[in-house]
Amino acid sequence: MRSPVLPLTWHLARSSGRRGIQSQLLAAGAAAVGAFVLLVMIAACAGSGTRADRTAWRSPEPARDGTAVQALATTYVRHEPVTVVSLAQLPGRPPTPAPPGLAAFPRQGEMYVSPALAKLLDRLPARQLADRFPRVREYGTIGAAGLASPGELVAVVGRDPADPALSEAAADSASWFDEDQAARAVVAGFSSGKVSLFTAPDRTMALLGVVLLGMPVVVLAAAAGRLGAARREQRLAALRLAGATPRQILAMTALEAAAVGAAGALTGALAYLALLPVLARVPYGIGSWYTAELWVGLPWLAAVVAAVTVLITVSAVSMLRQVATSPLGVAQQADPRRTRWIRAAVFVVAMACVFRSTGGGELKPRQLLGLLVLFYGAFWLFGPWVVDRLGRIVGRFARRPATLLAARRLSDDPRGAWRTVSGLVLAGFAAGFFSVSQIGADAAQYRDQVAVITESGAQARHTAAEARAALARSGVTATVTVAGEDEFGNLLAGSPGLIVRISDGSGGTERLDTAVTALTPLARVHAPYTRDYATAYERASIDRIGEVSTATLALSFLVATASAGLTAAANVLDRRRVYGLLRLAGTPLRVLDRARARETVLPLVVLAGGTTAMGVYGSYQLNKAVGATIDATGALRLAACVVVGALAMVAAIGAGRPLLRRVTADPARTTD
Repeated sequence: MRSPVLPLTWHLARSSGRRGIQSQLLAAGAAAVGAFVLLVMIAACAGSGTRADRTAWRSPEPARDGTAVQALATTYVRHEPVTVVSLAQLPGRPPTPAPPGLAAFPRQGEMYVSPALAKLLDRLPARQLADRFPRVREYGTIGAAGLASPGELVAVVGRDPADPALSEAAADSASWFDEDQAARAVVAGFSSGKVSLFTAPDRTMALLGVVLLGMPVVVLAAAAGRLGAARREQRLAALRLAGATPRQILAMTALEAAAVGAAGALTGALAYLALLPVLARVPYGIGSWYTAELWVGLPWLAAVVAAVTVLITVSAVSMLRQVATSPLGVAQQADPRRTRWIRAAVFVVAMACVFRSTGGGELKPRQLLGLLVLFYGAFWLFGPWVVDRLGRIVGRFARRPATLLAARRLSDDPRGAWRTVSGLVLAGFAAGFFSVSQIGADAAQYRDQVAVITESGAQARHTAAEARAALARSGVTATVTVAGEDEFGNLLAGSPGLIVRISDGSGGTERLDTAVTALTPLARVHAPYTRDYATAYERASIDRIGEVSTATLALSFLVATASAGLTAAANVLDRRRVYGLLRLAGTPLRVLDRARARETVLPLVVLAGGTTAMGVYGSYQLNKAVGATIDATGALRLAACVVVGALAMVAAIGAGRPLLRRVTADPARTTD
C-alpha cells in the first residue's frame, strides 16, 4: 500500500496559507545565507592552501647533483614586499627545468616579472624601484602558475654564477632578520616544500575564521528549522490525535524541512558561484585571488548543501519529541520546557578543560581551534539553562506587567529565547577575541632607517663615503653612521655595516624607497633593508589576524543579526494565538511589545557579557603564545563592537514590531 506521508506533506504545505509560505521563504533565505557564508569561508581556506603551494618553488632546496644556483632575496617598495629570485645555470651541468610560471629557465641578463610588478615598474620613477634590478631591454612575464596572487610582486633574474648576489658570502653574511626572506642553495629543480613567509599563515588564520563563524551559521540554520514550530506542533499534534503514528509525524516534518532547506542551500550555492569573480577581488594577505583558487569543487559544494539541509531538518525534527510522546499536552500548550542542572555541570567541566589547557604553555593552532569548538559547544548547552534561571529570578522580583510577561516567556520556553539571542551572544566572543588581539612588534625606533650590511667594519667605513655621495645624487638628505659588530640596538642587529637615517623630516615612503634604490649598488653581500624587512616575520601573522578579525566580525554580526531577526519574527508568528488572547483580555499592544523586547534584552545582556569576557581571555592567551602584548586601542574596538551589536539587536527587535501589530489587529480571529 502506498504511504500517505508524501501526498499529505505536500497537501499541508500548499494549504498552510500566506503565513506558512512566509515562514518557508524565511527558512529558505536563512539556509541560503548559511550555505553562502560556509562556502566563502571554505573557499578562503582551500584557496589559501593553493596560493601557498604556488610560492614553494622560490625557496631553494639543496640538491646533491645540483645544476643551478638559486638565491632568494626580499626588498620592499611602498611597504610592500618584492620577492626576488636570482638564478644561474652552472656550466657543464644538465639543463635546469623552468621555474613555475616561466616558459624557460632564465638566461644571464634576462628578467621576468609578475604583471603587478611590471605595472609598478612603469608607474614609479626608476630611482625608486627599477634601478634596483639589472637593466634589460624588455621584461618577461611570470604566469599564474608561479604566483599566489594577481597583485603579488615577484621578479626572477638570470645571472652569472659568479654574481655576488649568488655567492656563498651572501648567505653566510645574512642579517638577523633574514628568516624566510633570504636563502641560497645549489638546486636541481623547484620542488621545495617550504612556502613563502607571506603566505604561510594564511590557511591557519582562515581556518580560525571558519571555526568562529561555524557556530553562528549553525544557529542560523537551527533558527530556520524552527520557523513556524509552534503552529507545526499544533497541526501535527492534531494529526497524531487523529491516528497518525510517530514515524509518520517525523517523516512529514523531515520531508518539509529538507525540501525547504535544500532549496535555500542550493540558492546560496548558486549565489556563491555567481559571485566568484567578485569574491576574487577581495584582498587577503598578499593581495586578491585568482578565481580558480576560490572554487571549492563539486564535492565540497554538495557537502555544504547537504550539511545545511541536514541541520535544518534535524532542528525541525528535534522539536517534535513532545508531539510524538504527548500530543494532548502540546495541543493544550501545557508543557513548559524546563532545563536540567546537567547543562550547568557540563559547562563547568568544559570551561575547566579550556582554562587548564590554555594555562599550561604554548598551544598549537589545532589545539586552539579545538578549544574554540569546545567552548562554543559548552556555551550552546549552557545558554538555555541560564535563560531558564534568569526568567525565574526576574519573574520573582518583577514589578511591571511587561517584565512579568517577559520573565514568564523566558522560563516557559528557555530554548526558544536562547535561540533568539544565541547568534549575537556567540558573536560577542568573536568581538572580545579579535578586538584586543591586534598584536604587533614595536619597531618605531627603526622608522626612516635603511641598513646596509658589509663584510667587515673596514669595508663599512669605506662604503660610508660612497653612500653619502649616492644619496646626495638621488636628492635624499640622510645621516650615514658606521655600526660595529658589537652593536645590537640598531637595525643591523650586530652585523657590520651602515645605518642610514633619512633626515628630511617628511618620513615619506618615496624618499625611503629612493634611498634603498640608491644604496643597492653598494650592498655587495646583502640588499639594503628597512623596518619593513625587520618586522616582516611578525607582521606576516599579525596582518592575517587583523584581516580575519575584520571579516569574521562583519560576517558573524551579519549572520547573528539575521538569526535574531528571523527568530524574533518566527516567535511572533508562533505566538499569535497567545498575543490574541492577551489582547482580548485587555493587554495594551505597547505592553506586549515591551515584553517581547525585554524577553530578548535580558538574556542578551547577561550572556553576551560572559562570552565577551571569554573572548578577551582567549585573545590574551593567543598574544601570550606569540610573546606579544594586547594592543592599547583594543578597548575602543571592543566598545565599537558592543555598540554595533546593540544596534543590530535593536534593529532585529524593531523589525518584528509591525508583524506583532498585524497579527493582533483582529484578536478574535487570531485566537480562533
